[in-house]
Amino acid sequence: MTATAAHWPAPTASGPIDATVTVPGSKSVTNRALVLAALAFEPGWLRRPLRSRDTVLMADALRALGVGIEEGVGPDGTGEAWRVIPAGLHGPAAVDVGNAGTVMRFLPPVAALADGPVRFDGDPRSHERPLHGVIDALRGLGARIDDDGRGALPLTVHGGGSLTGGPVEVDASSSSQFVSALLLSGPRFNQGVEVRHTGATLPSMPHIRMTVDMLRAAGAQVDTPEAGGEPNVWRVTPGALLGRDLVVEPDLSNAQPFLAAALITGGRVTIPDWPRQTTQPGDALREIFTAMGGSCELDERGLTLTGTGRVRGIDVDLGDVGELTPGIAAVAALADSESVLRGVAHLRLHETDRLAALTKEINGLGGDVTETADGLRIRPRPLQRGVFHTYDDHRLATAGAVLGLAVPGVEVENVATTAKTLPDFPELWQAMLGTES
Repeated sequence: MTATAAHWPAPTASGPIDATVTVPGSKSVTNRALVLAALAFEPGWLRRPLRSRDTVLMADALRALGVGIEEGVGPDGTGEAWRVIPAGLHGPAAVDVGNAGTVMRFLPPVAALADGPVRFDGDPRSHERPLHGVIDALRGLGARIDDDGRGALPLTVHGGGSLTGGPVEVDASSSSQFVSALLLSGPRFNQGVEVRHTGATLPSMPHIRMTVDMLRAAGAQVDTPEAGGEPNVWRVTPGALLGRDLVVEPDLSNAQPFLAAALITGGRVTIPDWPRQTTQPGDALREIFTAMGGSCELDERGLTLTGTGRVRGIDVDLGDVGELTPGIAAVAALADSESVLRGVAHLRLHETDRLAALTKEINGLGGDVTETADGLRIRPRPLQRGVFHTYDDHRLATAGAVLGLAVPGVEVENVATTAKTLPDFPELWQAMLGTES
């Protein structure tokens, strides 16, 4: 098959990999930190921020609302850092969300605090992603929003300079970002906010814990279910947020394909600066990949995963860590026994319908994947060469690269979509393999 400009020939590993891969900063931390710094009463610093499509979209959106964001080196003269200078939020403004869930969901509450209208729009796929939870909740808190009844983009938030706030109900079954969006701006609402989740399920709880931890570090008072509060209720007290000097952790979910490479090839990969304590969902990889046949060691060098060359199937509930599903599915397709991935029905509403996409693309290479009500059943079969389509989804692209390690002739369509959260992925991948790009 002839590669085209849109098809990236995924390199096949010639043997066990032995590499150290420095992963860029966390998108989830970077974009939450940008919002909190923009709402603070004093300037703050973000050190080692992730520079990717999603974080640049967030920074540009905040600039459009009047926030100063200066890019350069840190206050000690070393390392990349962004200085965030809060200012009065204002419209009229236009926000391009791309296909970034954090931008389309975290910023409408911020826009409600602005003085003037703020128009939100993005990629065609962004119009299909659920936003009704944030829209309905903001209306319940006193905001005026025009969305022509779609519960989705495009929409206009007519900011009045402040928001009453108070108690609100939201069904966050389709995205935990609905809860995080309201909590992040809650300290600036006149009455704070009390968010009550009313749905039957709540995916990606680690991301809500990340939001709470970062709010508290910025000086906010937050009451949570884990701290003895009511189940599924979070309360944020109104108050001033502090400007912080924050070092952004490596993005542990973006470490996944590199750790998977060690597992699949029976090699060894080290990720420097892996935190000992973190709310990032990617930390679950230590347990999951150990269950699939690897061994992990966390020490002063970082996290090192060593594979044996044997990959075991797994039966696992990924409800809290759904973003890891594409990479785990790719590894499972190369395992020696069946896998069942559960608790991830909400992935049908992500950048693409990830369950349908994974099923189609792995099966297109000769695999045997079937969708279940809330996940995937994967029965390993010998795979063959072919094109792995990505649907403009960064995690589909890295999953295709993982498969290519063991299956010669896999071509990943539009690998450039990885720039959403992991800039220079092809170069990092080639460097790990020790080959020329």
